[in-house]
Amino acid sequence: MLCLGIESTAHTFSCAIVERKGKQGKILSDVRKIYRPPAGEGIHPREASRHHAENSPEVLSECLKKANVKIDDIDMISYAAGPGLGPCLRIGAVVARSLSAYYGIPIYPVNHALGHIELGKMLTGAKDPLVLLVSGGHTMILAFLSKKWRVFGETLDITVGQLLDQIGRYAGFASPCGPKIEELASQSTEYVPLPYVVKGNDVSFSGLLSATKRAIPRGIEAACFSLQETAFSMMGEATERALSFTGKKELLVVGGVAANKRLSNILSSICARHDCKFFVAPKEYSGDCGSQISWIGLLESSKKPGITIEDTFVKQSWRLDTVEILY
Repeated sequence: MLCLGIESTAHTFSCAIVERKGKQGKILSDVRKIYRPPAGEGIHPREASRHHAENSPEVLSECLKKANVKIDDIDMISYAAGPGLGPCLRIGAVVARSLSAYYGIPIYPVNHALGHIELGKMLTGAKDPLVLLVSGGHTMILAFLSKKWRVFGETLDITVGQLLDQIGRYAGFASPCGPKIEELASQSTEYVPLPYVVKGNDVSFSGLLSATKRAIPRGIEAACFSLQETAFSMMGEATERALSFTGKKELLVVGGVAANKRLSNILSSICARHDCKFFVAPKEYSGDCGSQISWIGLLESSKKPGITIEDTFVKQSWRLDTVEILY
């Protein structure tokens, strides 16, 4: 079975084709075009949606070509219905609806966050993990129970991805800023004291954001090093507490920030203390991509039919813990 997945929640417009055989998936193609705002500026939803609309035909065409299939070979279409930026979500939904209606292909709306988790499980082989989802849109600690992903901890204000991007933009970097901050952090070992806020299993980054901005004039490398050490240690503490509480023997890290090597070092040492297997999504698929949307569509198609065009939707705020998992 072949599924075309369409991702458009934020800065990335992506189409991917995934083939399912039994319980395993194979990514046949994954093509992306990323909206990049000017240095020092964040994502403008209107400009990002215009970027997606202009690039969608090329991305779709290249996706089909790389997979060596035609649109008539596609068995189903899934699209990211949320959470995300409204104007961007609507572009992906319109593309999916148009293809579904014209070619008579079943259509499935997909929760973007769920895509991160399930694709990470498929690519790493994790079976029943505690999940740390860290990206521009999410900072959550989750475990699966009774047909839903349950939240054991999350950010109380901004996400870790937003934290890194806002610091980067303040310093004049181009978004996404995480890789640049990681590079600068590796050039220093000087720690500048910064606010460390953990409340139970929850974290708060707003005070850390303000304090890091004040620390930048003293040296950008030291500020980035201190930012990473503080933020990642906060998440490490909350994750370790959740591991102890749940008794899970697997930890899976997904989302764009999962690509950060320092975060992986901290979490892998925690797993070693708890005799827990450590999994991290491959860097190529840790960020937003069509493959995560396509894979969820394939999983859901095994238990329910596609919906009608009239019932398709987008939700800017669609919490993962409200989604009932049937597959």
